[in-house]
Amino acid sequence: MDILTLSHVSKKFGNQSVINDLSFSVPEHSIFGFIGENGAGKTTTMKMILGLLSIDTGEIKVNGETVSFGQNKTNQYIGYLPDVPEFYDYMTPMEYLRLCGMITGMNKHEITTRSTELLALVGLENSKKRIKTFSRGMKQRLGIAQALLNSPKLLICDEPTSALDPSGRKDILDILVSVKQHTTIIFSTHVLSDIERVCDDVALLHNGKIALQGSLEEVKELYRSSGFEIEFKQDSDCTTFANHFPEFEQIHSKLLLYPQGSDTDMKNAINYIADNSIDIIKIEKKEPTLENLFMEVVKK
Repeated sequence: MDILTLSHVSKKFGNQSVINDLSFSVPEHSIFGFIGENGAGKTTTMKMILGLLSIDTGEIKVNGETVSFGQNKTNQYIGYLPDVPEFYDYMTPMEYLRLCGMITGMNKHEITTRSTELLALVGLENSKKRIKTFSRGMKQRLGIAQALLNSPKLLICDEPTSALDPSGRKDILDILVSVKQHTTIIFSTHVLSDIERVCDDVALLHNGKIALQGSLEEVKELYRSSGFEIEFKQDSDCTTFANHFPEFEQIHSKLLLYPQGSDTDMKNAINYIADNSIDIIKIEKKEPTLENLFMEVVKK
């Protein structure tokens, strides 16, 4: 079942078209990577899903129900984590979650039980400190706990790992993976390696349209070969080889890269090396990355 569906959605601000005939769906219990350049329309799309922005044409459905601008009926299914979550800094984590639970109409027992579970999940179960003393990473973890408080069917995370150090990013990614069995996650980020690490599916938004969409494996299959590289033992051998194969790019004195080299090109290079008794350190086929693909699409 698809927990979220956008069908032919368009949005303009004045004469500027920001979203143009956008269609995609997000399967239940998956982590969906939503990527694109600054200004591509990612945040605008998320605000339309939340009913905070009207759509000009098309339809958005969450859990089978149509999203309506200015109404929050479908938001009962959604948890939202902005890139910079805001809190009442004088509160402790438990006090803040209790307030959020009361606002959403949860009963006291449910609030206590759920808050305790979530604070343990995000590693803040023993924190009695005021939120104003928290680091950026701790605030992001508390933001996830708050977004999950009402057990949403869809969790929207807008740049949740931005400005975090590697340890903080790992903590957030581990938490997202651990809750996938209970909710569906839309994960927007500029850190493409994070997408490759945790996401099941990905959509690349470019000029207001989906330029690529599918599982990570499917998307990478669409990408042309990333080629291969050869590292030589001697500078002179590297130079001789480069003169014979001018299509290679010289990375440094002993390393050559053939960016679009095919398997046949690689076999020809190996045969030349063997026939001329050239000593090499390694020959390595380069696997396509999401960053390669992203750059190829946005430069078209």
